[in-house]
Amino acid sequence: MTSPLSSLLVANRGEIAVRIFRTARDLGLATVAVHSDPDADALHVRAADAAVRLPGAAPADTYLRGDLVIKAALAAGADAVHPGYGFLSENADFARQVQDSGLTWIGPPPEAIEAMASKTRAKELMRAAGVPLLDPVDPATATPADLPLLLKAAAGGGGRGMRVVRDLDSLKEALHAASAEAVSAFGDGEVFAEPYVERGRHVEVQILADAHGTVWALGTRDCSLQRRHQKVIEEAPAPGLPDTLRESLHTAAVAAARAVSYRGAGTVEFLVTADGRPYFLEMNTRLQVEHPVTEAVFGLDLVALQLRVAEGAALPLTPPQPTGHAVEARLYAEDPAQDWRPQTGVLHTLDIPGQVRVDTGFTGGDTVGIHYDPMLAKVVAHAPTRAEAVRALAHALAGARIHGLTTNRELLVGSLRHPEFGAAQLDTGFYDRHLAALTETTPDAGTAALAAALAEAAPAPDAPLAARLGGWRNVRSQPQTRRYTSAGTEYEVQYHPVDHPGVRVLSAERHLVTLEVDGIRRMFHVKRNSNNTEVYVDSALGAHTLTPVPRFPDPQDRTEPGSLLAPMPGTVVRVADSLAPGSHVTAGQPLLWLEAMKMEHRILAPASGTLTALHAVTGQQVEFGALLAVVQEEPQP
Repeated sequence: MTSPLSSLLVANRGEIAVRIFRTARDLGLATVAVHSDPDADALHVRAADAAVRLPGAAPADTYLRGDLVIKAALAAGADAVHPGYGFLSENADFARQVQDSGLTWIGPPPEAIEAMASKTRAKELMRAAGVPLLDPVDPATATPADLPLLLKAAAGGGGRGMRVVRDLDSLKEALHAASAEAVSAFGDGEVFAEPYVERGRHVEVQILADAHGTVWALGTRDCSLQRRHQKVIEEAPAPGLPDTLRESLHTAAVAAARAVSYRGAGTVEFLVTADGRPYFLEMNTRLQVEHPVTEAVFGLDLVALQLRVAEGAALPLTPPQPTGHAVEARLYAEDPAQDWRPQTGVLHTLDIPGQVRVDTGFTGGDTVGIHYDPMLAKVVAHAPTRAEAVRALAHALAGARIHGLTTNRELLVGSLRHPEFGAAQLDTGFYDRHLAALTETTPDAGTAALAAALAEAAPAPDAPLAARLGGWRNVRSQPQTRRYTSAGTEYEVQYHPVDHPGVRVLSAERHLVTLEVDGIRRMFHVKRNSNNTEVYVDSALGAHTLTPVPRFPDPQDRTEPGSLLAPMPGTVVRVADSLAPGSHVTAGQPLLWLEAMKMEHRILAPASGTLTALHAVTGQQVEFGALLAVVQEEPQP
């Protein structure tokens, strides 16, 4: 048995580092954070007892520098390293280096990580262990009968290096794109192909193993609701599985763990076809993002168990019995209606009410930067039944106040309340079918604009007594006018202190306006950001971000027609082949690929015409709004 641990360094950032620190404190361990320069004042740094700087900003220079992380651990007096997930968590060489430095590695043996690091090698190992697999397809000899195909990077995960191919003509280009993305993300361009299962379910089994031969299968999770092959909503247990299938998944997961002499927490992922046949996908040799739903139903702390197993403790022969149902939603700073475009900037408010668990790496006032994943928080509800858990989670998200950035909050609420999700009709094609409906324009912001205007006109609490007692609410005057934009629509509000069509003003203060709308009393919470460029209005009718329209717009605030501007800060990772000024382009043609916050985004031609300017080159760092290219639209016949 190893010596008891005393100090833990977390080789990660954001919500997972904060979550691990929480358990470490409960166990009496000192905590050490590492941070890049943009993360110098991040929540995970503020949550730790000590912190060590990793100079630089990009992950490759900071959180992926295993040598710097180990040096930080030794300098801070830590005796163990927890990798969280992502970054170095599935790097066998890093695990060995940690151990060779005399530190305790909170993870599986390096040999197990290595065995499962390549999906192609892992599949060979699982085939030998009797775990069911999809047969691979050689792209060089693929025929129409093999379609559709799923191309996957052999290394890494998180949806990077994945492409669905539905016609052979696009196979070569898809292989090139998947390989290029895999090289960028994992340093390994190996890509393989297998049949793409339409309307399959993504079901996984959480395992936990000790060094004494005990392996727990901690139930199933369903992670079928995904965008870009990345999970959005997860739940435990996976609903609607026959007992025989559930048991076969447990058996296969335990067999996979035993095949590599696994130790610690891990996840075995399966694809389940519409007719109930399971196939091994991969094994994640680390803690999963969605581990809280398993913790909720089993009443366990998986991080605490990871630490105890690393200290040499033995697990009980059988795990506790699960109770109830848990659902987790990943709240991202992104715009689902704009190709899941990530958002950066100041998060002015993050307040999620209700009896839910919130794991986050941010608080109000923090900045969301360009270098890392755009997930703001994981929100988890646990209840006796699935319907109650889903309802509680949707209610908490709908009532949340999230100001400063566009998020996927409305998409999450709509997904949780969708009839298909409610009926547990789950598959990975959910957003392919329903994204357009789930991202329709938010409810009319006219009433929200009225509330914003009334709040703006209300006297401040520290105003002179005469103003507060004899203010606008008690004195009729000529109607006032305010103009706002919301989601691309302009609203002009002509408001009178007392009377409005269909609306009765009950009270109005700077931050709270109460209106009677069509006979129903509504409260509108109003907040302006620090520089008064946006107004946030939250009510049961929805959340709205309003931008006051200047009374005298700047005539120079215009852009040349056909200009392609960077939708976010990022790096140009690719320019379309042979693209140059003078090239003819067609509407919707991909011209550039921009990488930001661990995702690639295509910059498309806005119309058919001639490329008259190209300012972007591969490897270039661009700021938000930078001019990338100009397309002159061809005249219509």
